[in-house]
Amino acid sequence: MNWGNKKTLSLLALSLNTSAATLKQHIHCRTLVKVRLKWAKNKTLDNIIDTHTDLKAAYLLKNAIVRSSAGYITSKSISDWQKLLGLTIPTLRFIRRYPTLFQEFAHPKYPSLPCFRLTEIAANLHDQEVKILEAHEAVLVERLCKVLMMTRNKIVPFEALYPLKWDLGLPDDFDRGLVFKYSDCFRVVKDANGGSCLELVKWNEDFAVSVLQKRYENVEGGENEFRKFRRGQSSMAFPLRFPKGYGGQTKVKEWMEEFQKLAYISPYEDPTGIHMSSDLMEKRIVGLLHEFLSLTEHKMTKRNYLGSLRGELYLPERFTRIYTRYPGIFYLSMKCKTTTVAIREGYCRGKLVEPSPLAKLRGKFYHAMRTGLMYQKKGVHMLPQLAGLSSRGCEDNNGKEGEKDEMWEDCNADASSESEEEFDGDILDVFGDGSL
Repeated sequence: MNWGNKKTLSLLALSLNTSAATLKQHIHCRTLVKVRLKWAKNKTLDNIIDTHTDLKAAYLLKNAIVRSSAGYITSKSISDWQKLLGLTIPTLRFIRRYPTLFQEFAHPKYPSLPCFRLTEIAANLHDQEVKILEAHEAVLVERLCKVLMMTRNKIVPFEALYPLKWDLGLPDDFDRGLVFKYSDCFRVVKDANGGSCLELVKWNEDFAVSVLQKRYENVEGGENEFRKFRRGQSSMAFPLRFPKGYGGQTKVKEWMEEFQKLAYISPYEDPTGIHMSSDLMEKRIVGLLHEFLSLTEHKMTKRNYLGSLRGELYLPERFTRIYTRYPGIFYLSMKCKTTTVAIREGYCRGKLVEPSPLAKLRGKFYHAMRTGLMYQKKGVHMLPQLAGLSSRGCEDNNGKEGEKDEMWEDCNADASSESEEEFDGDILDVFGDGSL
């Protein structure tokens, strides 16, 4: 054998050893325990999602009135908005439910055409919202940067961001105001089809820390775990809140113990070196979805909103099965003729664990809506209850939260504890055939 052949064989052996080491590091065979779980309905979270649908629809109508140059909208203009607002009833019937927010009057030129403008209460709440968004602008910029930093090319089409405005707490005109104001962070570009996209200008290392990493960094002894993560040695376990009876099952415990021991992959790391069908990639997907939902105001969003970002977030085609494979982390709701996904740790006994100032203000907005329904039934004497609601900020003069500031204090008074209901007809194979 000549020297050239020996050299070729040596290089081949070296290449194989390197490839084996790389595979060992990045590809974990699907060895997790196979578990079959039943989907459990959570009535408390379903109730929250149900109220969210009406709250979001009212907010969108409020924003439409604010954007209108005339200062009002007509019943004709909103007649076909039912699907857009996610309502199960006609829009005109919906807006008439809430006279404390929307004042009905006859059109100046066409008396038979009903029109709607904001009441003083709704206008005051909108002014409070504007002040909150201005005061927390830096938080919104960081949040938008984080979304872009999780994507493959650091670019997201605006058509995928617009539906997420409510969930991410972005201003209604973020594409015209926030984006251009912070030109050092964002720029508008065109994709191959001529569509407008938002691109990240500068990577900020301080933003590239997930909620889970921050939690480990801040807890006692967590600094050591966080340093281990920086060296690629830490697994970092996700908080779990299983439906009733699931956490005690032996197979479930074994499965989750194996899963939690897998190395944690930051959603801000490049995942291209990880095999798409590996266990490590599955944990990376769980971590990315957990981080994205943690960035939202109410720790939830619609499933199709995340689906529209599948390519940008480097997710497999069937990634939504992750929600039902990990019921201790995610909850999938079928309420309001749509599918919503939430992280369980975001809520405790029907309330947000850590409500933001904007979430608290939305709680006030919902209280005004709820009082509007009561006003329809019980008369004008219910309106004085809203006087203090619209006049004060999110906190009183002493810096303490007001009684009505708790996000779901009123709308979940009948749901003091999370209740679960199992459905025998919907059995989910957690790992099934092993594919995503």
